[in-house]
Amino acid sequence: MWETPPPPPEDPALPAPMAGLTALLFVAVLAVLGAAAFTVWRYAPAFAAHAALAPTANRRAAGSIAPFFTPEVRHWEKDILRWAADAQLDPNLVATVMQIESCGDPQARSVAGARGLFQVMPFHFATGENPDDPDVNARRGLAYLRRAWEQSHGDVTLTLAGYNGGLGVMAAPRWPAETQIYVRWGAAIYADAAAGQAHSRALEGWLAARGLWLCRQAHRRLKMGD
Repeated sequence: MWETPPPPPEDPALPAPMAGLTALLFVAVLAVLGAAAFTVWRYAPAFAAHAALAPTANRRAAGSIAPFFTPEVRHWEKDILRWAADAQLDPNLVATVMQIESCGDPQARSVAGARGLFQVMPFHFATGENPDDPDVNARRGLAYLRRAWEQSHGDVTLTLAGYNGGLGVMAAPRWPAETQIYVRWGAAIYADAAAGQAHSRALEGWLAARGLWLCRQAHRRLKMGD
């Protein structure tokens, strides 16, 4: 007759190797959690600052543009907000580009042939489109600005360089002199707007250096009076 084997212990202890492995896993989990917490603490302010300055694709258009833009640009404020929302761009970036491109003059021309509020080159327009129509000019110009913003991964300096000198300029080791000047003024004006400044020394400098005549022309063509 077979003897019945004794029942196993009710609470067997873990083998020594298994207990050691469990302790190591516990320590590893604590280390990962600690590293994650440190990363959030260390870099969260930088992430927040970048989000505040960069014109992100999912940002809603603000209710107004910076108050320091010239009256000729603020004349188009409601349109700028609408155009910026359609292009998923920061309205202050759109206003900055309009400021230094045309100062709000829908009939502005450049010696290179660029036209309108955003100084769009003729080859960007489809057959039959009117480059001087503000909505058409904004749609074509801001589509290119959006491409520059996407290609630069939201870097405003590179975005402005690409808009002025062409998308290929962004990767160039040295930009043309005109693009360097354009970026220097544009990036400084935009930085003042993004920071919520009521006044912009950068804009005042641009007006004194090269923008005053452009704004006088826009003022006259918009029939804004004295």
